[in-house]
Parts: sequence; C-alpha cells; structure tokens
Amino acid sequence: MKKTLFVTGGAGFIGSALIRLLIKQTDYIVVNIDKLTYAGNLESLKAFSHNERYHFEQVDICDKHKLTNLFEQYKPIGVLHLAAESHVDRSIVGSEDFIQTNIIGTYTLLEVVRDYYTKLKSILDTNTLESFKFVHVSTDEVFGSLGDSGYFNEKTSYDPRSPYSASKASSDLLVKAWFHTYGLPIVITNCTNNYGPYHFPEKLIPLVINNALQLKELPVYGKGNNIRDWLYVDDHARGLLLAYELGIAGESYCIGGHNERTNLEVVNIICDILDELKPREDNKSYHELITYVKDRAGHDYRYAMDPTKIENNLGWKPQETFVTGIQKTIKWYLDNQDWVAHVQSGEYLKWVDTNYTSRILDRFI
Repeated sequence: MKKTLFVTGGAGFIGSALIRLLIKQTDYIVVNIDKLTYAGNLESLKAFSHNERYHFEQVDICDKHKLTNLFEQYKPIGVLHLAAESHVDRSIVGSEDFIQTNIIGTYTLLEVVRDYYTKLKSILDTNTLESFKFVHVSTDEVFGSLGDSGYFNEKTSYDPRSPYSASKASSDLLVKAWFHTYGLPIVITNCTNNYGPYHFPEKLIPLVINNALQLKELPVYGKGNNIRDWLYVDDHARGLLLAYELGIAGESYCIGGHNERTNLEVVNIICDILDELKPREDNKSYHELITYVKDRAGHDYRYAMDPTKIENNLGWKPQETFVTGIQKTIKWYLDNQDWVAHVQSGEYLKWVDTNYTSRILDRFI
C-alpha cells in the first residue's frame, strides 16, 4: 500500500522542487496543500497535474476545519511543512501576512496534526506509527548575523533581526514545544539561501537574471559585501526527504551548500555567464547594468551553515557547487522565458485578486 505525504506550500519554489523529487524518485502519494498567494505557481508542477500520485488542495493552513478534513480524507503518514511568507523585503514594509501565515498558520497546523496523531496511535502498529513525522522547514535567518568567521549549527542561539526571521523563529519554537509538551514527532531543518529553476523573480538570483535579459538595472544593496551560503534547491529537496525518512524525532538539522559568496560576487558571476551564453546585441557587458542602491534596513552581514550533522547522521551531501548550480539555473531561465513572462504579467495568478497581484509585482519585480 502506497503511503501519503502532505507538503504544505507545495506550489512555492522549494515546495515544488520537493514535490518533483517525490513524484520522480519515490512511490509516495503526494498531496500539495497551498493557499496560492502571489508566490504559489502551479505552472511549476504542470508536468504532474494528471499524475495519479499527485493531488492539489487549495487550502489556507490557518483554516483548521479544512485542514482537519484533509487529514481525515487522505490519512497521511507524514507532513513536510514549507508553507510560509518568505521575502525579507516584504516583511519590512508589511509584516502582518508573515505573522498570520508563519506563526498562526503553523500553530493551527500543529494542532490539527496533534489531534490526528493522537488518533493514529490508537489504530496503527508501532512500526507504522514510527514512520510518521512532522518536518518543519525553516531558515538560517533565525540565527541572526555572523561576522567574518564561524558557522551556524544546530546549537546556535536564536537571534532574528527582521520581521520575517522573527516569524520563522517563532514557528520553530512552537514546533519544538509541541514535541516536548505533546510528544509530537517533529524534525526541524534550517537551510541557507536556495536558488535554482522556478524561483519567483523577487529574489536576488532570478531578479538579476531576468533584469539583465531585459537590460534593466541590476540592483545591489549597499556595497554588495553581504555574504550568503547558496544551496541548489534540488539538493535541499533531497535533504528534506532524508529528514523525513531518517531524521530523529525532536532533532534539528542544518542544511548548507558550502557555497559562500558576496552578493556582488553573485551578480558578477551571473553577468559573466550571460555575457558568454547570451551576448547583448549592442556588444556591451551585462556588468554595466549593475547599480548600487540603498542598503536594506537591518541587513544581516553574513549567513553560513555547518551541515556536518546531516552529512554524518543522514548521509546528505550537496551534489551541486555554486558554479555548476548557477550554470544550470541561468540556462533554465534562458530556456523558460514563457514561465517568467507569465509570472511578470501575473497571468499565472488568475485566482488571486488582480489589484493585489499588481501591487506585489510592481514593487518587487
């Protein structure tokens, strides 16, 4: 009998990568639970829309009644929770959605899962019950900012600096509490900056790629000296699957790519590759489009993760370096400009209020 997994936020960037992995490389039945806000794009999963092992449910994780019905209908053996508001810039100008989804939504989901798990304990054998886990997907940003040396790890104290990271830190602590108080079998993962195909173009890498192709300015905060550890999204998806299948209940795992780059380095690398793969008609370099803009409020200097625990305990290692991953990413965007056009026009979001969509796209793309 095939087992069912729930993936919340499965229409998002990381969630859709995880679902593609689950459908292609496992025999799980996958239920994608997504509210479909502006960053949820079902076109990223179009290839599986008629797959018998894939189901989509448009449900807000703050809706306890609908969530309860989904658990009763599908009877999952695990939950991978990725549904979240995730863009730091938007959290700075408007934090309410982040509080609602990341904190209230996670709390609501935890309560529904707790009730469901209590029922499972009375009907499942021990071996089957032990396969149930609630995997909560978080971020390195909950740990604050690093200096020029050192790494975040599973024992690093929380020190969030933005409304986004504060909301994710809050959700992490709720998940930990539900393990210690109620015995809910949870696993928490904290990852570094993801990049790859199907990334919503408000984030640095897809924003720079698509702006460059349209000969728009390439905005770099401050002097571009802020450092991030970059993780190819498919590598992250493999780590999440391992966290579900092999992770120990109550444990946290840091997932990092060993790919530290300053923001300016990232932009320059993208320009170099585009100069080679798609030279400008005017023979100028894409580097000429780089523009320095006012720094983000409370901009953390450096994030870097020590993934030793997940490497040693779960056997995970990234398959992509930044060089190989960014090449694949840029080639994907060059080959999938229709996907980008649908995002930039808002065509992919026919189910969302047009005025809301336009405000988001105008401000961040």
